[in-house]
Amino acid sequence: MQGLGRHFFKRISFKRPSGCCGYSTRTLVDVGQPTAASHPQLVKEGEITPGITGDEYISRRKRLLELLPEKSLAIIAAAPVKMMTDVVPYPFRQDADYFYITGCQQPGGVAVLGHEFGLCMFMPNPDPQDVIWQGQIAGVDAALSTFKAEQAFPISEMHKILPTMIKKSSKLLHNVKTASPAYMDLEALRNAALSGKVKDLSGYTHELRWVKSPSEIRLMRESASIACQALLQTMILSKTLADEGMLSTKFEYECRMRGAQRMAFNPVVGGGVNGSVIHYSRNDQKIKDGDLVLMDVGCELHGYVSDLTRTWPPSGSFSSAQEKLYDLILEVNKECVKLCQPGLSIRQIHNHSVELLQRGLKEMGILKDKRSTSQIYYQLNPTSIGHYLGMDVHDCSMVSNDRPLKPGVVITIEPGVYIPYSFDGPERYQGIGIRIEDEVLITETGHEVITGSMPKEIQHIKSLLNNYCGNRGMEAHNDMRAASS
Repeated sequence: MQGLGRHFFKRISFKRPSGCCGYSTRTLVDVGQPTAASHPQLVKEGEITPGITGDEYISRRKRLLELLPEKSLAIIAAAPVKMMTDVVPYPFRQDADYFYITGCQQPGGVAVLGHEFGLCMFMPNPDPQDVIWQGQIAGVDAALSTFKAEQAFPISEMHKILPTMIKKSSKLLHNVKTASPAYMDLEALRNAALSGKVKDLSGYTHELRWVKSPSEIRLMRESASIACQALLQTMILSKTLADEGMLSTKFEYECRMRGAQRMAFNPVVGGGVNGSVIHYSRNDQKIKDGDLVLMDVGCELHGYVSDLTRTWPPSGSFSSAQEKLYDLILEVNKECVKLCQPGLSIRQIHNHSVELLQRGLKEMGILKDKRSTSQIYYQLNPTSIGHYLGMDVHDCSMVSNDRPLKPGVVITIEPGVYIPYSFDGPERYQGIGIRIEDEVLITETGHEVITGSMPKEIQHIKSLLNNYCGNRGMEAHNDMRAASS
């Protein structure tokens, strides 16, 4: 493939900068992200990113090319930098497709993949002032030596090179969500769009990302393990410090101390009626004695996220109404996990969950009128039973929930019920929100619950909070008070 690339670029009337073709022999000490040379504690020899080898990245590109139509060109831009204020950016997170194909965790690049030349990376031009303020970034040499691209050029030269590549292609596919003016403004691309040659690439990349490799599964297990350990410590703290913001902070602290780079999403910490707001994110209330707290949380480890939810009473005691509703959600959770196996789809599991929840809510008297049962049910639970999980929280959105599951696919199972105070039903259930969410890996013989270490049985939660939390919780409470004084 490398030879084909050289031959292809010789036909383009463009004088290549020195070092822009073939693998670089220069020793790269700092390329703007961890490497085996700079961070041996994170990246092993032969890996581009922690846990994922250069061979696997090359294999991903090869498999994507096999999926793409003949003579097509794939253009994938890095995620843009988003600004918090004029000069302060939000923490950068790479676009999952760009990361999946290149392993590059930095902004400013555009990757181009074609049958004739393999991977060509257009890299940002290093600005000496930016290097002073922000440190080194990956350039052309890193694209060749670290990310194993067949070809690499400064992005300032893209306007000379990419149009020729576009004109030689019968179809263009690009990541619509991260489309960059750097290539979208090229006349060759605008003309291709007008002729209907430009399509979204994500259907192809999501197909590849849907089934995880053994390396990806190892990272997802580790991400889930970190989240479970962090949530367990947070549950212990809740016994003596029932505050939404403090619990959110505790979870993030425990995740980061175990190696996670960031949260998978803003933690949901809903105490009492706030638990009935599905994506509640204010996390600014004290949790009243006798209320439940719902925590929907996850972390990201080297590009792979976790996502789990537990609901519990920080006091260590469920009311009878809380326990009855919790028992129903737990039963649905376990019954739906049993259905997680090759050949069944998320849609089929969801439909079964609706049947189970409607039956249980009717038995409790929460759903009464047969003529409006379905409408009222969806007011109390408008969510799906689950979603795909991987590099993004709602991963591979282009893959239908009707697709039969395969070994290597990871999904969530997350039944819930969300009853606001305004609900016209039995008063004892008003203001209660409960969700129990697990991550499930589909295997050849069935499934593996990779968040199974996190307690969800009522007796286990009670035992943890009442028999174990006393001394540990008080120590943690005193530590928190000392830190804030």
